[in-house]
Amino acid sequence: MSATTGAIWGRVEQQDFRSRVRGTLLGAAVGDALGAPVDGLDLDGIREAYGAEGVVDLAFAYGRRGAVTHLTQLTLFSVDGLIRAQVRRDTGAWHPPTDLHRAYLRWAATQRDWGPDERRKDDGWLAREEWLYARRDPTRPLLLGFGDENMGTLDAPKNPTEVGPEAAARSAPFGLLVGWEPQLVMQLAVECAAQSHGHPMAYLSAGAYAVVVHGLARGESLDGAVQRALALLAARPVHQSVSDALQHALGAVRQGMPTPVRVAELAGDGTAEGVLAAAVYCALVGEDVRHGLCLAVNHDGPSGATGALTGGLLGALHGETALPPAWLAELEGRPTLLELADDFAMEMTQGPALHGPAGSSPGWLARYPRGQG
Repeated sequence: MSATTGAIWGRVEQQDFRSRVRGTLLGAAVGDALGAPVDGLDLDGIREAYGAEGVVDLAFAYGRRGAVTHLTQLTLFSVDGLIRAQVRRDTGAWHPPTDLHRAYLRWAATQRDWGPDERRKDDGWLAREEWLYARRDPTRPLLLGFGDENMGTLDAPKNPTEVGPEAAARSAPFGLLVGWEPQLVMQLAVECAAQSHGHPMAYLSAGAYAVVVHGLARGESLDGAVQRALALLAARPVHQSVSDALQHALGAVRQGMPTPVRVAELAGDGTAEGVLAAAVYCALVGEDVRHGLCLAVNHDGPSGATGALTGGLLGALHGETALPPAWLAELEGRPTLLELADDFAMEMTQGPALHGPAGSSPGWLARYPRGQG
């Protein structure tokens, strides 16, 4: 799996890319935080708790406003794994799924351990962030998928019957590999999704989501990015249910005013392709980021995952400045999210200045060690 050479990174291009990286990670986290308090409630339950309009602002979950769930935790480790893959490439070793798997195993350790273990030299900085050691209702397939050292692959996936949206919800960062060809982005997202969600509906939804984010990060329209994902899906076996769900989302846009019933109908029973379709729909019809995210969480389906996927799309499309400032102000982990986003943008645009055959920044290698950890 090789990457293509990216665009020439002038200052304006670097600033635009960094804004989209920040937007994607912060948007996904804000959507996750908005949906977390109502995840598992149906629309009647949401309205009973929050009034006729449902959730229109961050609410309490896990003892605070703006708390994120395991979906955001894992997205952060996706970014960490992608940076580490680039850094390890200097050694001649280049197998990103392995680097991502090691990153997800570091996440799994945060769910078991009381706090960071300073003795683990290969952890890097992210796994030393205390706040990430909170358990935020990780689903069983995630704990099983990363519960041992064995890496799921497409030939031998972990949890082959698992169709949930969690793998898709950690896949936005793959779309930020803007120097890669879209089919390679899809392949990497699919391979990494199969490490915990082995059903084709789950891993192809993750691949399709990554390709849509990829198109947006490169400046395409949302409709155009979805069409590209559909074209790449068509070349894969057993893609039909995921393709149908995306087509359904595009068709629903033309069916009048958006309603919670329409979002719930697209989300179906909360499987990956339904949640993906609902997120694409909310991002397409939302008047702005706030409206799109409120649509994404006020319905009968899984609010957290739909919010996270929608937020990633809207953030990649519009950049960080389009996100509601009051929500960002209360978002759990925002300093970590911003630091990681900026590290990712710096690695992708200026990697050779940070590490390579001619020499490497010791500070960068301390943050993203090349070791096997």
